[in-house]
Amino acid sequence: MKSWYTIRARTSGTEVLIYDEIGAYGVTAKGFLAELGALPDDAAIDLRLNSPGGSVFDAVAIYNALKRHAGDITVWIDGIAASAASYIAMAGDTIVMPENAFLMIHDPSGLVMGTAEDMRSTAEALDKVKGSLIQGYAAKSGKADDEIAALMAAETWLDAQDALDLGFIDRIAEPVKLAASFDVARFRKAPPEVVEAASEAEEPAATEPQTEGVADANTLPDYEHPAAETPTMAASEPAMADAAAIRAQAIAHARAVIDLCRLAGQPQMAGRFLEEDAGLDDVRNRLLAAKAEATPDITAAHAQPGRAATTNPWGEVIARTFKTKG
Repeated sequence: MKSWYTIRARTSGTEVLIYDEIGAYGVTAKGFLAELGALPDDAAIDLRLNSPGGSVFDAVAIYNALKRHAGDITVWIDGIAASAASYIAMAGDTIVMPENAFLMIHDPSGLVMGTAEDMRSTAEALDKVKGSLIQGYAAKSGKADDEIAALMAAETWLDAQDALDLGFIDRIAEPVKLAASFDVARFRKAPPEVVEAASEAEEPAATEPQTEGVADANTLPDYEHPAAETPTMAASEPAMADAAAIRAQAIAHARAVIDLCRLAGQPQMAGRFLEEDAGLDDVRNRLLAAKAEATPDITAAHAQPGRAATTNPWGEVIARTFKTKG
């Protein structure tokens, strides 16, 4: 199964690569979190990023999981860390960026179809998500919330020196050749260098290493495993099959959680549920409880605008939908 991330153990720690759009290929953060959680608590992690972003809910869940990890985390921005990927980068204890790489922060966005109330709910959810993102950027940079908010609203692209000056990274590395096969047309202010790199790239997002700590996805070194720990092909095939089955189950569960949260008008809660590994029954009950708290108690003596009383209540729709799926 093609994925946007790779997590591989080494004798000296763990290397994590996010070299594509987060949440692409139907692979959500559920599988990522499961693999990350299987690592030793004190394992050192080298997190390499070359990504245009993607699902903000997945990014929030990944950021929180990385922040809880006890081992040291070094983030290498191997070209571009845009949108949700830039937020994940903020989880690093040390963030390293080649001088010609880019980091971009902007306001979260989304698509909605429905009534004016649906659109207002989505706008409120996006405001809440932005508030969470601001806290992560501010925690790393030390900048005030309103300054971060202004940078996000302006869709701010930062080269390494800009990012260092603003406190988003800790160290600048030697320049690399940019390669970004992902779509950057969605961004309003993508620098010409990024647009050119995206138009010229023929392979999946990668970089050509020119200095220590900058990796190419196509030329990563072999990982060192002690001979006694190296599995034979016959022994590894069942393990690979089991891992594929676990990932497939994780993807299906994550999709159900996200669908339920969207149906409930609470998409911002999906990342929290995925992070907690909450079951569908628990997710449904908590969403119903949140809806009940937000719904005013209106007596029948006062006629109210909106749907007629005969319309199926929101809670019944949710319960019926997931009862049939369960």
